[in-house]
Amino acid sequence: MKGMNGSSISRREFARRAAMVSAASMVPATALPVGAANAESPLERSADTHSSSPESQAEAEARYQAILGGYGSRFSETQKADLRRLCFTAQEPLDRLRAYAMENGDGPALYLKPLVEREKKPEAAPAPRSAGPAATKP
Repeated sequence: MKGMNGSSISRREFARRAAMVSAASMVPATALPVGAANAESPLERSADTHSSSPESQAEAEARYQAILGGYGSRFSETQKADLRRLCFTAQEPLDRLRAYAMENGDGPALYLKPLVEREKKPEAAPAPRSAGPAATKP
């Protein structure tokens, strides 16, 4: 695949760029800098500035430490800071989701319903059988 400047990119690079674009579209507008008043970049923001419960902060920190435990040697310091920010950013939607009260017997919010109801075709009747082996002599 040729890029805009004529250089080719691999499938892996294409998938990485597509994932970054889709992830960027999911960032809430409050997390983006508004103007000159907000001089620090999102990477420089401290994850501790989120106002959440101590349990939520502990869970986000545990998630961050678990990722570092498995893959820590693969990340640069900038990537580690970004990973920490993402762990704490993801905690708020998780808390809202967990706060939704549900019972074991609650049904799904949406039911899948086919757009077109197709009629079933009648099954073909079995062919009449002959009288027996005596009737089918060669």
